[in-house]
Amino acid sequence: MPTPDTLRLRSVSKVYGSAARSVTALNQITTEFRAGSFTAVMGPSGSGKSTLLHCAAGLDRPTSGEVLLGDTDLGELDETRLTELRRERIGFVFQSYNLVSALTAAQNVALPLRLAGRRPQPGAVDGALAEVGLAARGAHRPSELSGGEQQRVALARALVTRPAAVFADEPTGALDSKTSRDVLTLLRAVVDRHRQTVVMVTHDPVAAAYADRVLVMVDGRITQELTAPLTAESVALASRGGLSC
Repeated sequence: MPTPDTLRLRSVSKVYGSAARSVTALNQITTEFRAGSFTAVMGPSGSGKSTLLHCAAGLDRPTSGEVLLGDTDLGELDETRLTELRRERIGFVFQSYNLVSALTAAQNVALPLRLAGRRPQPGAVDGALAEVGLAARGAHRPSELSGGEQQRVALARALVTRPAAVFADEPTGALDSKTSRDVLTLLRAVVDRHRQTVVMVTHDPVAAAYADRVLVMVDGRITQELTAPLTAESVALASRGGLSC
C-alpha cells in the first residue's frame, strides 16, 4: 500500500504539438518512487527523462495519465494549489544551481519558506547549511562561492522545507569529479538519514550507481530497470542497451 509520500505515475503520456507535428515525449509511463528511495533516470538526449522528472514533480502537466503523491492527484489541483504543493512537499536541484545572485547563501536557502509566506524556524537555515558542510559560508553570495559550494547551497535550499521528494536534474553536470562525489554523497545521505525520496536525471553512470534503482529510457518509454547493487560498469552497459532486465 502506498504511503503518503509515495509518488506514482499511472499511464502518463506527454505529447507536444498536434497532428503531424506532434512529438511524444512520454509514452504510457507507469512507475512509482517509494518513500526513502533513490532513483536515477538515464537515457540518450531526447529520451524523455527530463520530461518524466518535470511531470513527476508537478512542473509540467501530462497530456494523459495520473501523477499521484500519496492520495493527491496532481492533475486535479489548480495552479495555485499545485504551486503550494511544490513549495511544501517537493524540492528541486538543477545543474545551473538557480541561486539568486543578490542574496547570500543563507537568504537563498530561506527563499522557499519566504515565498510560501513562512518564517524559517530558528536554526533551520543554519542547520540546512551545516548539513551540506557550509556552516561558515552563510553570509557569502553565490559569486563568492565555488561551483560545488553553490550546488550545495541549492541542495540545502531544497532540503530546508523537509520535502517528501527531491528532484535533481543533472546536479553534477557542471562539476568536477571530486565535487560531484561530494554532492552525490549528500544526496545519498538525504535518503539514508532522512528517508526522503530522491529522483535524479543523469548521463553519468558513476552518478547513477549511487542510486538504489536506475530507470533507462528510450523514445519516451522505460526500457530497462536495474536495482541495487549497482556499479558504474553495469549501469553503463544497460544504458547502451547491452543488458536485459
